[in-house]
Parts: sequence; structure tokens; C-alpha cells
Amino acid sequence: MKKINLIIAALIFGSGVGNINAQEEFNIEIEPVTITGAPSIHSYSWGKTTDNKWVIIGGRIDGLHQRQPFAAFLESSNNKDVFVIDPVNNQTWSASLSSLPAGLFEQLQSTNQQFYQRENTLYVIGGYGYSTTLADHETFANLTAINVDSLANAVINGTSITSYFRQITDSIFAVTGGQIGYLDSVFYLAGGQYFEGRYNPMGPDQGPGFIQQYTDEIRMFNLHDDGTTITVSNYTTFQDAANLHRRDYNMSPQIFPNGDKGFTVWAGVFDPNDLPYLHSVDVLPSGHSLNSSFTQYLSQYHSAKMPVFDSTNNTMHTVFYGGLSQYTLDATNNLIQDDNVPFVKTISRVTRLSDGTMQEVKLNIEMPALLGAGAEFIPITDTNFYIDEDILNINHIPFNKTLVGYIYGGIESTQPNIFFINDGTQSSASSQLFKVFINKSTVGLHEIPLTGENVFNMNIYPNPTTETVTVSFFVPDNNPHTLVLHNMKGQTLTSISIDSVIGQTSVELDLKEYSKGEYIISINGLTSSSQKNLIIK
Repeated sequence: MKKINLIIAALIFGSGVGNINAQEEFNIEIEPVTITGAPSIHSYSWGKTTDNKWVIIGGRIDGLHQRQPFAAFLESSNNKDVFVIDPVNNQTWSASLSSLPAGLFEQLQSTNQQFYQRENTLYVIGGYGYSTTLADHETFANLTAINVDSLANAVINGTSITSYFRQITDSIFAVTGGQIGYLDSVFYLAGGQYFEGRYNPMGPDQGPGFIQQYTDEIRMFNLHDDGTTITVSNYTTFQDAANLHRRDYNMSPQIFPNGDKGFTVWAGVFDPNDLPYLHSVDVLPSGHSLNSSFTQYLSQYHSAKMPVFDSTNNTMHTVFYGGLSQYTLDATNNLIQDDNVPFVKTISRVTRLSDGTMQEVKLNIEMPALLGAGAEFIPITDTNFYIDEDILNINHIPFNKTLVGYIYGGIESTQPNIFFINDGTQSSASSQLFKVFINKSTVGLHEIPLTGENVFNMNIYPNPTTETVTVSFFVPDNNPHTLVLHNMKGQTLTSISIDSVIGQTSVELDLKEYSKGEYIISINGLTSSSQKNLIIK
């Protein structure tokens, strides 16, 4: 693969245009790199040694799971090894996990675990996979603490790994497909589900059957760990079945406009219509809130992501690399919908401005293949570039090409929609690694803002017209929308409330009572609008 230059210019479009000022501009460049012996893997957990080697554990070595219960989440495709990767010196080491006790071995080969590294300890929570002990697929109710440096040294030197794992069991850890954050000594285990049995798209009462329970909550707790004993205290929850009924999503740390630190839950599945969520949820120690004024169209599933803070302008960016998305932009940059939620090459960015408003753009360059789902962004944190090792501060990056992290692994698909035809050959786990650089020395405008014009994709016909006109447009969300006819003085002549569900719709207007001349038709949503001129002849 040749080098790919991804250009991000942090300019502001759409609502909140009053905030256009000296935003920090930056380029992103990614370079594909092949690491000798690196596994093809997705949906894994990772930790980092003090000398910047990676410990890779859990996840799967096949592609997208198949639909048939007998073929979905096969035990033979579990990652049963621990890998140590040195991205600088291009080396990989591995060791089998089979020497561990059954409780550790079974959890650590599961997929979609939640994980977080505190100092030298990587905490791995939950995960879904086959349990030999239970002779069934299970979501594991375990928290495992891993001594990252000691484990990596043992793997590299070929010595026993068994003494570097400790495990506790509690039902609060029985989660898969959620995310975990850490702030002020508190862990935030957000969303996800408990799944027991074999996956079956026909439902829990068909075939072998299964149990599926979304957590519908954020679980908060402290971990006390003296290196031998792990205890949990101060357990509490934020419960919200309407807005936290999510799994397989992205969550990233955020710095909010008032300086508070927290997290944002981005998209995920499934809403009451069995489609991805389009509104994000902000999480703070004091509680959580739905951001219904912002709609995220371009990244709905777990993918590689990178939070970037502009401390000078108090602006928070989050960049999403590939993955799966319910929406894409067509060749004319109009939003199009695909409820199959296909694999995409899209690279997008959401920006939270200093006044709290949020805007989304699609970069006018893409991943080189249908990559990104189940991948991870692994930052280089032994610099002053990062805030709390989680958020890149763009103001600390010098004005030259600077390596800030890597994208590794994930699922690579051969075509966008494979779920209904998937026999295991249409996708595969990826071993691809990309170096991620920031370059502020030259900046180009290569992004497409999502505004009312390309979101609503409004068309009116015939135009010119005599007595009637049809207005077709895309309803982007479930918020109120209004179709309005204005004269050229801006006066409202007619207003129609649109209560259609998300998707393409059309409205016919009777114009017999209006005189010949030029008029304006507009579609107005909660945060954006689109308008076109109409001629009555």
C-alpha cells in the first residue's frame, strides 16, 4: 500500500458559524506498515509496556460473525494467545494462554471485552465467547488484572506467564460490547449487554435460543488493588433504558466547554426501530445527558477513534476511522441511507465548539479499504502531546510531521453489505497497522461539512410550475421538521409540519392561489435547514 495523506482543516461549518475564528488547523497522514508476525485480529484488548510495546489479548481471528448459530462465534476462531508487538523495531512475540486456569483462559479468549490500563495494570472486564466449562457461549462475569510489563517480558523471554494474572468475579462485570472509561479514580462501565448462548438473528426463541439483556446503564465503581487483592467499592449506576440501550459503539474522553472532563457515547445499536442511535450521550460524574440537538450520521459502530483537543480555542474534535455506518455521502455529497449499515471507508470528524454546539464533517479522503470496524487507535503517550494519556492536545504538536499513534487490526470486508450472504469468506481479520502523523506545516481544505443542503437533499419538481409542485427530501432524524413556502420578502405563506419517520419523503403543494413570480421553499429542522427557489409561471 502507498502512503495515504488525510487532510483535516479544523474550520467550522453549519450551525454555530459565529464561532469561526482562529481554530487550530492540522493535517493527518497515515502510513501503512507491516509488522512481522503481528496477528490478524479484531475486537481485542490492549495494554502498553513502559517501553512502548503492546500487549494484545482477546478478540477474534476471523472476520464478521456468520448468521447461522452453528457457525457464529466459533470457538476455533477465538484468539487464544497473548501477543507482544514492538511497532518501533518491527517484532512480535506470542505465548499460548492455555497454561492459565480455566477461569482465566476462557475469559481472556473472549471477544468485545471492556478494558482500561491504570499505570502498569491492564484491567479486562467481561467479554463474550465459548466456555468449555459451561459447554456454551457466555458473557464472563470476571475482572482480570494483568501485570503488563512482567507479562510482556515473560512472553519475550519464553518463561511462564501464569503469575501475572489475577481475577475476581462479580455479576456487575458480565458485560460485552460496552466501553469503559476512568476519571478521578472512578471506572465508568457504560452500556453493552449480557449475552448467553449462541447468536441467532431469528431471535431468542428460535433454534438453540439465547438470553440477551442490555445493561441500559452506566456502572460506576472504585477498584482498590494492592497488587494482590482487588476489591470493588462505591458501586452506583446511571440507569436509562431509552438512551443507554446501546452496544458495539464508540466512547471517547472529552473536555467540555466549561473545562469539565467526561466522556461521550457515540451512536451504537439498537434503537426501538432496530437501527443505530444517531444522538450522542455525554457522561459526567454528576450524571449523563442526551445530546438531541446533534445528529451523528457517519460512524455508528466501534472503530478506531482519536480525540483531539484545541486548548487555545476550547474546541474538542473526535476523529473516526472507517468501520460501519448507516449513512454515507454520494458522489454529489448528498446524504444517503442504507439501513443494512454497511462497512465503509469513511473517515469523519465531530467537533464540539466552545459554545457547546457540535458539527460533523466527512474527510474528502478515505481508508484504503473497507477497514476500521473492531480496530483500535493506540496513542504514543511518552510525550507531552497527550492530556491524561487519552486526549491529544493539538497545541502541543510542533509544526512538522509528528508521529502521534497507530491504528491496528480490525475487520476488512470485501464489499459493503455482506451480513446476509456471509459464509466466512467475505471478510477477514486484519493485521494491518497504520502510523498516524500530525502535520501542521501545510494545510489543505479536504472535508465535506454535513449541512442542511446535503442532509435534506431537497428537490422540487416541476420547476417552473403552474398549479402544483412536489417537494421531495430526506428526513434525517425524529426531531420536528417544517416545510415552509415564503415569498421573496421572507413572509411565510404556508407552513406544514412533517411527522414522517426517518427516510425519504415527499409533499405536494397546491399553488393555485398564488400569483406568478418567484418564491422560496425551505425545510427547517432543529439545527439545520435547506432552501430552494421556486418559480410559478
